[in-house]
Amino acid sequence: MSRIGKNPIKIEDGVTLTVDGRNVTVKGKLGELAWTLPPGIGIDVQESEILMKRENEARQTKAFHGLARSLVQNMVTGVTTGYTKTLVIEGVGFKAELQGTSVFLSLGFANAKEYKIPEGVDVSVENSGLSVVVKSIDKQLVGRVAADIRSYSPAAPYKGKGIRYSDEKIRRKEGKTVA
Repeated sequence: MSRIGKNPIKIEDGVTLTVDGRNVTVKGKLGELAWTLPPGIGIDVQESEILMKRENEARQTKAFHGLARSLVQNMVTGVTTGYTKTLVIEGVGFKAELQGTSVFLSLGFANAKEYKIPEGVDVSVENSGLSVVVKSIDKQLVGRVAADIRSYSPAAPYKGKGIRYSDEKIRRKEGKTVA
């Protein structure tokens, strides 16, 4: 049995979970998320907790057991507290600007890179354009938006210039030396 899949999910106060066939909907104070369960995975809702169960012992079902539990847990956490990722921009002249529904990133290229913010995500620019904060109730969406913004100029190992996550450590390399 999956070690992750067999753990119960605690339902916080103010969270309602509805199951309609294979569709799972979680509503909370921050919003609503919906997801479809994979085949072979069932859900058992009790008073204050949720248990994920397998309908058979097929290899694919075993693989989805822990995944389904983690995704439902992320939904419950998302509608109660939400998710945040902070990106730090380092480099001379590197900065970010928020204009309407787009973030413009000046990263040393001839023109600023534009990233259109998808629906359901709040992006704010702080610290005079040197940090970008991505917030949403959907953990996957926060991770994807942060990774897309970071992909314009990942932090370089020699000088550290570029975009990095706030908790990311860049292993610095020593440059060439003249003998």
